[in-house]
Amino acid sequence: MKQALQLISAGLLSIAVPAQASSGSEPFVEIEVIDGGLSAQGTYIGALRVTLQDGWKTYWRSPGDSGIPPSFTWRGSRNVGEMSITWPTPEVIMSGGFQTIGYHNQLVLPVEITPQSSNKPVRLKGRMELGICKDVCVPAELKFDHQMDPEAGRHPAIAAALANRPYSASEAGVKAAKCTLSPTKYGMRVEARITMPSAGGTEVAVIEPGSQQIYAGDTTTQRTGGILTASTEFLPATTGAFALDRSQLRITVLGSHHAVDIQGCTAG
Repeated sequence: MKQALQLISAGLLSIAVPAQASSGSEPFVEIEVIDGGLSAQGTYIGALRVTLQDGWKTYWRSPGDSGIPPSFTWRGSRNVGEMSITWPTPEVIMSGGFQTIGYHNQLVLPVEITPQSSNKPVRLKGRMELGICKDVCVPAELKFDHQMDPEAGRHPAIAAALANRPYSASEAGVKAAKCTLSPTKYGMRVEARITMPSAGGTEVAVIEPGSQQIYAGDTTTQRTGGILTASTEFLPATTGAFALDRSQLRITVLGSHHAVDIQGCTAG
């Protein structure tokens, strides 16, 4: 269902938006790479800063009932070994009867880069494809090309985004995360039972499969005392059978007080 909504959303809009496409004199969306210097471990700290027109939104890595998840291409980058991305806690947004997950006005996406060679410069080049929405939704392709500055100091926007990451399971007091798998007509249903304190208000859980060959349907979330139960159905992105690895499942709980990032679950 979610994939169908995403395809419908994309199919209704046939115009791709370049990085600084504008309405009048103002761009819908812009991107820039910002520097945060070197870490104590010798890695480069930076971020992709996506700035949208006032009132516009874009999507988290799992967009919810509709929307286009961001994707990245790093072609043209130089001296980039390992790279990790930290997603700040997103908003849960109700729009037109659909629940979506994303960010309004601006997204600062921290990246940490381990260079292949410590004595050579690091160039971060590529493009980010994403969906942006206000009264209408359009896809955008944002290109960036930046040589990282090892002499840069700590950047407040990067620090704020890192501070706004979800708590880890241990930080949030998660005692257990157990997943039951059961086959369905077309895929596999996952029910996760998480023993944890409330994240505040009406909690929304998202279960990600850890594979691009699998996509998830809608997730239902219910709390009974100290147990949060979340369930979803996973379906193959193409025809054929698939297997689920509980250790690769990623469960994010979004509450009014904080979010929690749970890596993997056990049988149960």
